[in-house]
Amino acid sequence: MGNATSMNDSVKRRRRLIRAVQCAGALAVTAVMVFPLYWMIISSFKPTSELTQAEPTFWPRTVTLEAYRLVTKNYPIFRYLLNTLIVTLGIVGIQTFFGILAAYSFSKGQYRGKNILFVFVLGALMIPIQVTFVPIYVMLSRISWLNTYMGLIVPESLSAYTIFLLRQSFMTVDDSYIEAGKIDGMGIIRVIFRILVPMCKPTVVTMVILSFINGWNAYFWPKMIITRDEMRTIALGIAEIRNSFLSMEVLNMNQIMAASCISVLPILILFLVFQKYILSGFSKAAMK
Repeated sequence: MGNATSMNDSVKRRRRLIRAVQCAGALAVTAVMVFPLYWMIISSFKPTSELTQAEPTFWPRTVTLEAYRLVTKNYPIFRYLLNTLIVTLGIVGIQTFFGILAAYSFSKGQYRGKNILFVFVLGALMIPIQVTFVPIYVMLSRISWLNTYMGLIVPESLSAYTIFLLRQSFMTVDDSYIEAGKIDGMGIIRVIFRILVPMCKPTVVTMVILSFINGWNAYFWPKMIITRDEMRTIALGIAEIRNSFLSMEVLNMNQIMAASCISVLPILILFLVFQKYILSGFSKAAMK
């Protein structure tokens, strides 16, 4: 009896130790990932004199909003935000609409060559934009779409990743629901948006959020086709703010951090509000 009790105590201690190690590991990983965000925020509230000290401070000795005042006064930061919002919403709308239609075709469509076509779609995931941007740039230049919203939106209007995850989610829906909708007189479009999309809502919302984040943070493609200041997105605007200080003796990092805080605020709010849909959407798409 004593040996059994001793073994149970040993097992409990081992389990507590494992949980403690797991908790410590999770805290360490979280700290490493969150610290850059924390440093960006506190740096935006520091005066330049404190940022240039040899010894870094992990909390502002003097909290000031001067960096936010200067960055909004000296740069069209709200114009950058408006441009980014227009481009991002355009990308999200077109990418989601055509992604849903393509996912339905690849998951529920019955025609020859469907799987071969889907392999080509998956192949697009392996080709970075740095490989294809030259011919796309030439085409946009010939139709005068450089420095335009259309030039920023159209090349990003289709996403192989969106099609892939939505297809996986649509495949989990039983065909009987679709047949029932058709018997009730629904057309294909109504079947898709009245049956499939509501039943796969977590995945659709996840794709919308990821598409929004990717569009908001886009840098490479806007950098290639935007040369006018009034058309810059927020990512290009922050780079411009940074470059404007390179020739100065003191780099005003607090203004750069203030602009960065303004730019990431919509993404953080979006993630905090819809994080449950992101987790649910990925788990649902992985079931098939």
